[in-house]
Amino acid sequence: MAKEGAQRAEETEQMIDKEGGREAAEGGSLRAGDAKEMRAVVLSAFGGLNKLRVSKKAMPEPQEGELKIRVKACGLNFIDLMVRQGNIDNPPKTPLVPGFECSGIVEALGDSVKGFEIGDRVMAFVNYNAWAEVVCTPVEFVYRIPDDMNFSEAAAFPMNFVTAYMMLFEVANLREGMSVLVHSAGGGVGQAVAQLCSTIPNVTVFGTASSFKHEAIKNSVTHLFDRNADYVQEVKRISADGVDIVLDCLCGENTGKGLSLLKPLGTYILYGELYEENKVIAGFSLLNLLFKQNRGGLIKGVMDKLLHLYNSKKIKPVVDSLWALEEVKEAMQRIHDRGNIGKLILDVEKAPTPLMANDSTETSEAGEEEEDHEGDNENKERMPFIQ
Repeated sequence: MAKEGAQRAEETEQMIDKEGGREAAEGGSLRAGDAKEMRAVVLSAFGGLNKLRVSKKAMPEPQEGELKIRVKACGLNFIDLMVRQGNIDNPPKTPLVPGFECSGIVEALGDSVKGFEIGDRVMAFVNYNAWAEVVCTPVEFVYRIPDDMNFSEAAAFPMNFVTAYMMLFEVANLREGMSVLVHSAGGGVGQAVAQLCSTIPNVTVFGTASSFKHEAIKNSVTHLFDRNADYVQEVKRISADGVDIVLDCLCGENTGKGLSLLKPLGTYILYGELYEENKVIAGFSLLNLLFKQNRGGLIKGVMDKLLHLYNSKKIKPVVDSLWALEEVKEAMQRIHDRGNIGKLILDVEKAPTPLMANDSTETSEAGEEEEDHEGDNENKERMPFIQ
């Protein structure tokens, strides 16, 4: 592990030195166009996949208390689909650059920034703008990447594992011998929940997922059920009293089913978006904690605990597939179809698959007039996924 860490540090230093040498060779700075612009995924308006394009944007510079990060990978989350459709409270104005988490290398430091150096490998939360070659974000949202964690894993880590940890330990107070029902057990958060539950003795995890995912995730939970089957009766056959904690990102009819399975004094957590029984219903929004409620210090403490678990080999991000920026539409479609097992990652340095690159770039012949067939799988070319 030490050898791998040293090798990664050396690669980082070589890259920084290479960039510095190039600048020196060109008279101390890059060409004006190169230095001022970057590639980014731009959402032109709320709506379907045809509202996304890879375009040139002005490169940001760090303000006081911010770091400038050369992005290597970005995480895709279901909330990004909601943002694209405008189905969130107080949506921002378009055009905008989506994305809330990324990993990369520190390229510059704003005034008063301490604790980081240029060349550091980091992962970060970003209040939008993550799907770009360069981002700037406050230092309190930035964390060093462990030596043996790669950039794709780092981009898959913050949102999923902090959400899972906060729900289990801060909201539901998970303890030894308890039971948990988690929907979408094959997704990024679901897999993080399963791993964190395994760090506590004798925790029973009931998971629901589409049947085609069962073979891949069957060893991550105690009991696995088809999300479209009558899992309520299946759970009750195993645990007549029900479960202590329900983690629900599906809502709809699953809310009633989940409440019927919840033990007295149990905790029901709706995440990703009244009752007279002795049960607790809680909501959870990591983005609100970070960007609206100023709880960056709390999240830093959670990240410290999670990175300790990672370094202890008890948890590890599950990466479903890697996509170029130009393939963001196909990546979002895969999330929409719930086809992923773990996290989808935008790899900023990945070359796009030729059959898919055209309609995600600003030079597309179809332009904004192309029809949006989100959910129509029969007419889509699909890339070979990297498992």
